[in-house]
Amino acid sequence: MSLKRKQGPLYQQIQKILKDRILHGVYPLGSIIPSEPQLEKEFGVSKMTVRGAVQELAQEGYVQKKSGVGTIVMRNTAHQKLSKGKRFTELLVEAGHKLEKKLLVTSLVTNDPRTEEYSRYGPYCQRIERLYILDGQPYIHLVHFLAAAALPGGGAAEMDADFQSLYDSLEENDIVLESFRDRFFVEPAPPEVCLLLNLPPGTHVLKRLRNSYDAEGRLIEHSIGCYNTELHHYLVSYDT
Repeated sequence: MSLKRKQGPLYQQIQKILKDRILHGVYPLGSIIPSEPQLEKEFGVSKMTVRGAVQELAQEGYVQKKSGVGTIVMRNTAHQKLSKGKRFTELLVEAGHKLEKKLLVTSLVTNDPRTEEYSRYGPYCQRIERLYILDGQPYIHLVHFLAAAALPGGGAAEMDADFQSLYDSLEENDIVLESFRDRFFVEPAPPEVCLLLNLPPGTHVLKRLRNSYDAEGRLIEHSIGCYNTELHHYLVSYDT
């Protein structure tokens, strides 16, 4: 896997990739992650770089080194700033599922001042389309619209869409989401979504619309998700 030096220190990039794999069930709880020599070969970096990445994971409590055994996954949930509830994807991983996220397309869109999109997102927005794959089967089709306030230079450039968690990526860019609003309903999926989810034409799916806001009440992200609940139902967990 190739790393990009412009995206920060190599050990931090590797640490983030390994953490994403843990959070999405590639390295399940209690499993042993690849050895340092294996990671050196995969990423094409030095032993010190890999060691720094693993040490960062250990400090965050995700892994623990055990002599004669290897580096074991000790935690597979992220720190939550948005709410006390666990993310849907975390619940799936905790249940033993493997979740992969595939980027389909990303583009920077210029909004006409006379349109609703302009009043909602500003002069620009970034459209990011992704497919979530659960245990090898297409599960969720998700489209994000990032408002100009979330983009570099207010929309002058695109946000790097090669991420696992959008909300973690936003926080890394000093954008903290303080609230979100979800709306759910059931309707037939569009033909192109049925094709991506391997569903017969006209199949009804669970649809979720989400608006995410920062501390100033600005809309940061609007997303449209279509869930194949025949494969797995939607879960919500709230802590008291």
